[in-house]
Amino acid sequence: DAFNTFFSETGSGKHVPRAIFVDLEPTVIDEVRTGSYRQLFHPEQLISGKEDAANNFARGHYTVGKEIVDLCLDRVRKLADNCTGLQGFLVFNAVGGGTGSGLGSLLLERLSVDYGKKSKLGFTIYPSPQVSTAVVEPYNSVLSTHALLEHTDVSVLLDNEAIYDICRRSLDIERPTYTNLNRLISQVISSLTTSLRFDGAINVDVTEFQTNLVPYPRIHFMLSSYAPVISAAKAYHEQISVPEITNAVFEPSSMMAKCD
Repeated sequence: DAFNTFFSETGSGKHVPRAIFVDLEPTVIDEVRTGSYRQLFHPEQLISGKEDAANNFARGHYTVGKEIVDLCLDRVRKLADNCTGLQGFLVFNAVGGGTGSGLGSLLLERLSVDYGKKSKLGFTIYPSPQVSTAVVEPYNSVLSTHALLEHTDVSVLLDNEAIYDICRRSLDIERPTYTNLNRLISQVISSLTTSLRFDGAINVDVTEFQTNLVPYPRIHFMLSSYAPVISAAKAYHEQISVPEITNAVFEPSSMMAKCD
């Protein structure tokens, strides 16, 4: 049953993720369409537009994004109809670019309208000064934070710089690729959502995350920390005690976002 939380079974016995990928320009999603995982996803769940938001929040939110959002919500509705007990949504986006910030905010707003009572967990990649791809990242992230405040119940903050550093320091990867970063992030998110997928004592459903972690509704930005992160080569030779792991979790170097 745990498997069916995040996957649905088709008539032919295949398992398809209950997920939708959206981007305003086609190149990245085309890689998924033609890549090694192309058999995994239903073609309708991969949505791409023709032109990107050019790192501009307004384009992602008000012009280009607005044209695609109804199609996204239609696909969300189809997935929601297939659920026996929809608990909520996990929303993954980066708020440095125009699509992630603009269209991401718009989607959250529309999900609040259409599924008001359902919880929304955000996993949000924030820009960082050392690892920057666009000069307007701070503007996009501030504008997007407004929507995250209003329309997510719990928001877990991540940033590329912190994750680059963990890859370099703990995994001995000199020049981490996006694949390395994504694998580390997915490991963290997988650990966070374990209790949703398997039997456990706490955080058994999405609303419980909010109950256990959020003191006041607007103060819901969480910092996640992960330990131990060890490279495969070292894992066979390391013996780590529970107190050591516990201490490591509280080290700033284990945090998934750089902050004071």
